[in-house]
Amino acid sequence: MRYLGVDVGKKRTGLAISDATGMIARPLEVVAAGADAAALGRALRPIVEREEVEGLVVGLPRRMGGEEGPEAVHARAVGVHLGRALGLPVEMWDERLTTVEATERLIEAGVRRQARKAVVDKVAAALILQGFLDAQRGPVLEPEP
Repeated sequence: MRYLGVDVGKKRTGLAISDATGMIARPLEVVAAGADAAALGRALRPIVEREEVEGLVVGLPRRMGGEEGPEAVHARAVGVHLGRALGLPVEMWDERLTTVEATERLIEAGVRRQARKAVVDKVAAALILQGFLDAQRGPVLEPEP
């Protein structure tokens, strides 16, 4: 199953796509549509069709203690809207610290500050999506010696 990972932001939304087997996520692009669910749905429709997406994974910004604040309520509402607008199933996935991790990975890769701003959202979306995909497969068991 091919999934589209969505990291909803106030100004920009990062997107990631899985491979057809649903095993590997990769950053896809950043769309300017941020908090406006209707605009985001319109921006995603051609991407969903082009990439043959079968499901959405929307980042859920929980607080460090696990509780949900206004950002999580908004993300859930966006997820519901996107599911209805695009006719796709939607999974919500905990996105705590994904932007921090994405930034750290980009810094380690030597990406300059200005360039990081342009890609951090789609890298965060890939981290969200990869976490979801990994959880679907379950724990990896090491063979016994």
